Amino acid sequence: MIHAAHDDASKSGPRLHITEIRVKLTEDPRNKLRAYCSVTIQDAFVVRDLKIIEGAKGPFVAMPSRKLADHCPRCNHKNHLRAAYCNQCGNQLDPERAPRDASGRSRLHADLAHPINSPTRIELHKAVVRAFLDEVEAAQSAGAAYKPKDFDDLDHLSESTDDEYLEELERRQEERDRRRRALPQAGSTTAGQQPGELQAGSS
Repeated sequence: MIHAAHDDASKSGPRLHITEIRVKLTEDPRNKLRAYCSVTIQDAFVVRDLKIIEGAKGPFVAMPSRKLADHCPRCNHKNHLRAAYCNQCGNQLDPERAPRDASGRSRLHADLAHPINSPTRIELHKAVVRAFLDEVEAAQSAGAAYKPKDFDDLDHLSESTDDEYLEELERRQEERDRRRRALPQAGSTTAGQQPGELQAGSS
């Protein structure tokens, strides 16, 4: 079976072949959202909208995500989970309807793409953080003469990120750190581990 062949190959270690990482720094260095990244794999597949977030323990990589939504019980219109009223019919919505994480906090976003094993997660995070730090160094060296790279797919992204979203990302990273410290062996994974953000300096 295809799945069995894939599982056998994955045991040999990370096989992620990253051929290009593009980094677009945000203009305000005080912004928790430090940069957007675009990763090309094997010159054939691009993952866009990775984010570098400045966390309490340093920068971490947040994978591309989408806002979670549900349907209005009256008209079945789709609404974001933070919506207090239906955008279609005006029906008042349950403010506590969002799913909860292990700490009981609302989960309002879900990853669109992410690594599915620890070796790939570590390899990707190291490569992205390295590219980010290189771009920061290049910007600092060039000073006022620095010109951000012209990326067609990144130029229209907003440099402001919802504070609640940033808090959710940091909570998820803290939860991941706690699970990692509880593992019997470093780098092993647990069933149902929630993928998403990658902490700089993790091993």
